[in-house]
Amino acid sequence: MANRKALVGGCLCGAVRYKVRGPLRDVANCHCGQCRKFHGHIGAYTNAKTKDLTFTADSGLTWFTSSRIARRGFCRVCGSSLFWQALGGDTTSIAAGTLDGPTGLTTNRQIFTGKQHRGDYYAVDTHLQTFSGTMSG
Repeated sequence: MANRKALVGGCLCGAVRYKVRGPLRDVANCHCGQCRKFHGHIGAYTNAKTKDLTFTADSGLTWFTSSRIARRGFCRVCGSSLFWQALGGDTTSIAAGTLDGPTGLTTNRQIFTGKQHRGDYYAVDTHLQTFSGTMSG
């Protein structure tokens, strides 16, 4: 996690706009079934402390509890997939593609790459650090 200047981002239609102050983690690609359903393919997320995330527009922001451990934020107007949060956690994962560039971020790892998690229609990038489950294993 590196200190970077404040970055801004948002959804496709502008009904959700946000600013992130503070460090962002480099991008992790998630191959789990929920991310593939939410994004239409793998999820590519950076991560920040929730306290460092502020909204300049949130009229379209909706949260969906997607499992017993997490919720996902999206725009109810245009459908853009924006956020993932662990319930009770203090960080928010931010869909990297929703940040206005340049971001200075690098994709350096991928999670849920095991055959029981990932899709069968693509190859896993062998150049990235790979975890068959979460980043802890």
